[in-house]
Amino acid sequence: MLNTKALYTRRRDRARHGIRRLAGGKPRLSVFRSGKHIYAQVIDDTEGRTLAAASTLDKELRAKLKTGADKAAADEVGALIAKRAVSSGVTKVVFDRGGYLFHGRVKALADAAREGGLVF
Repeated sequence: MLNTKALYTRRRDRARHGIRRLAGGKPRLSVFRSGKHIYAQVIDDTEGRTLAAASTLDKELRAKLKTGADKAAADEVGALIAKRAVSSGVTKVVFDRGGYLFHGRVKALADAAREGGLVF
């Protein structure tokens, strides 16, 4: 029987395979969540570099947030990643939820990024 980490890795790899196949050269908005924080990156897989990044550890968000592990924090990170991505010239992305369900904090981040100007 597989443990939790192995099952997560399996789901993540399955999701990323489909994303890379259908991306068509668009960068991907990758999400990682831990028990205390949430992180987002816009990654250009063709060049292998990060175009924009945001997390609950950023100084401008840290002062505003009570905790980095709730939907309000995910909303703030989503808005910040959208702002940074649009300022770097990226408007169309492919959403990479990783091995997580599109629910809760991941969905809140995605909705805020859409409101901020990212199209996916």
